[in-house]
Amino acid sequence: MKAESREKEIYKVTLVGGAVNVILLLFKFVAGIVGHSSAMIADAIHSLSDFVTDIIVLVFVKISNKPQDKSHDYGHGKYETLALTIIGIALMAVAVSIIVKGAMKIAAWANSEALEAPGMLAFWAAIVSIVLKEAVYRYSIIKAKKLNSKAVEANAWHHRSDALSSVGTAVGIGGAIFLGERWTILDPIASVVVGAFIVKVAFDLLKNGIGDLMEQSLPDEVEEEILKMVAEIPGIDEPHDLRTRRIGNHYAIELHILMDGNLSLKEAHDKASEVEDALKQRYGEETHVAVHVEPKENLT
Repeated sequence: MKAESREKEIYKVTLVGGAVNVILLLFKFVAGIVGHSSAMIADAIHSLSDFVTDIIVLVFVKISNKPQDKSHDYGHGKYETLALTIIGIALMAVAVSIIVKGAMKIAAWANSEALEAPGMLAFWAAIVSIVLKEAVYRYSIIKAKKLNSKAVEANAWHHRSDALSSVGTAVGIGGAIFLGERWTILDPIASVVVGAFIVKVAFDLLKNGIGDLMEQSLPDEVEEEILKMVAEIPGIDEPHDLRTRRIGNHYAIELHILMDGNLSLKEAHDKASEVEDALKQRYGEETHVAVHVEPKENLT
């Protein structure tokens, strides 16, 4: 897929999610305030963070799709990875805030302070959120795989985390409503559970984003596939010294290969080009490939 078409598709996916987030965050804030539910207000804050990350994705994908220039020989793909990392940081901040506020309400309840039972509006807001956010997650994750976009995938999981957090919210609010006054504590407990879940999602996103920014190698199975593929090309022996990394949504691959030392420079060049073409055909035309050729007889 061409960079321009890919960028438009990412914009479309992100705008759909953004529209849903705006509707939900307004509905949740009203439902949380009117319905006196700390869990729903926590859920509303989560939706607000979703909307902010939608904006981040739009901005950074625009930058990451710029072609290489004088100051960026490998292109701008890392900006998409940076967006992934910022989303993770935003999620972590939201999670900590939710947990702290929920814990404070639990502490107040433990000190015999009465907690107001949430209203039905808050409960129905949680149900609507579950349905809409799960639908947006499924739509986004399908598009992320098709577009090979880590930022869209991260945003998809952000939608899924909101859907799952709303499940916890619905359980907490429903329990506080239907089980009587003694169980109003379930509302802030639900908000803490939601926060803990979001911490896990944020940690995974940060782990992947920081790993790519720190030039983390591709997974072992991908590197093994690369070596096997190159070794199967006629005239190529013992591919070695493989180095890999991710640049945004595409790979960078560098490796050494052995060839007959009696080949002409043109023959060696053509064979190296065959290796490059094979890897680009497998991993995408934007894959950066560097092949270093060594004659067999010079191997020590």
